Amino acid sequence: MATLKEFEEALREHGMHMALALLERLRERDRATRTVKPARRLTGQKMTPELARAILDLHASTGMTQQEIAFKVGVNQGRVNEVIKRGKWLNDDPHAPEAVARDRAKARMRGDPKPKRPPALASAKAAKSGAKPKRPGPQGQFVFGDL
Repeated sequence: MATLKEFEEALREHGMHMALALLERLRERDRATRTVKPARRLTGQKMTPELARAILDLHASTGMTQQEIAFKVGVNQGRVNEVIKRGKWLNDDPHAPEAVARDRAKARMRGDPKPKRPPALASAKAAKSGAKPKRPGPQGQFVFGDL
């Protein structure tokens, strides 16, 4: 199958100027009626417990797909899936894993320095992972006769 450009070149080679004029008129008509529609872009509305409940209500009461629900409420389909399948975003707990991940991502976007872990948390994490806590090395040795 030939492309439109190849078709136009073939018309030119065979000297079919009337057909080329007709083709040009069709192009002009197409340009006049063509409208450039903006791309569908989701704004990425902030997930809240109220929005999560609205997603669950839409999922339970309608036969809409996750993509349709996402488009209707203004979030991406992955967020809708998280709410429906895993119950995320249903409470307003700032220490919930999804809220912590969101805050870290926002901090990275702003270029904030990475927060340092307090020593108590670091040792608790090491104990949880089974790692032995670090002991301070010997600072000096006493010999039996020093005392």
